[in-house]
Amino acid sequence: MRIVLVGPPGAGKGTQATRLAEKLRIPHISTGDLFRANISRQTELGKLAKSYMDAGNLVPDEVTIAMAKDRMEQPDAEGGFLLDGFPRNVSQAEALDELLQTEGIKLDAVLDLEAPEDEVVKRIAGRRICRNESAHVFHVTYSPPKQEGVCDVCGGELYQRDDDSEDTVRTRLEVYHTQTEPIIDYYRAQGLVVTISAMGPVDEVTGRALEALKSGK
Repeated sequence: MRIVLVGPPGAGKGTQATRLAEKLRIPHISTGDLFRANISRQTELGKLAKSYMDAGNLVPDEVTIAMAKDRMEQPDAEGGFLLDGFPRNVSQAEALDELLQTEGIKLDAVLDLEAPEDEVVKRIAGRRICRNESAHVFHVTYSPPKQEGVCDVCGGELYQRDDDSEDTVRTRLEVYHTQTEPIIDYYRAQGLVVTISAMGPVDEVTGRALEALKSGK
């Protein structure tokens, strides 16, 4: 299967992408991983992306698209892939369509993970991370430490990342609504969107996603 995974920050895309890719036996292609891999290997695309990032600028769509194209052409992606973080806007979605059409293939589904905005904020803003190298993660509501502010595993100090603050999360959500969410309507017009609730235990969400992909609903 060839799948695009979408959903707001905090919907659990990373977790579900890894699990679904394993269940479906297709590679999980994450934009973040692509950037890190290309920069680490110092590929031409990686150097180009880093030059923009170092200058504090967004990496242009054409660079992101070129990285995704290169990854999708790898042998392990011949039978399918799961895209996570790409496309991020309608212009990228249009470019992906053109790319796949050139290769004579098409997407099978766009899996839309839905979660209420207040729940998303609660999930992200409640995260606390250990300052020590292990960086163990806790949550003030769902998996609180035994002692507030102290890591159960190593005794390190727990802190909230700057980009996990409620104000920052709401800003990230606004960016998602204005830039990424429109691709859902774009793909819905093609009959590709499968929407599921991202609420509940991780296993339940995975099962829900697999069933929805199977039935196309």
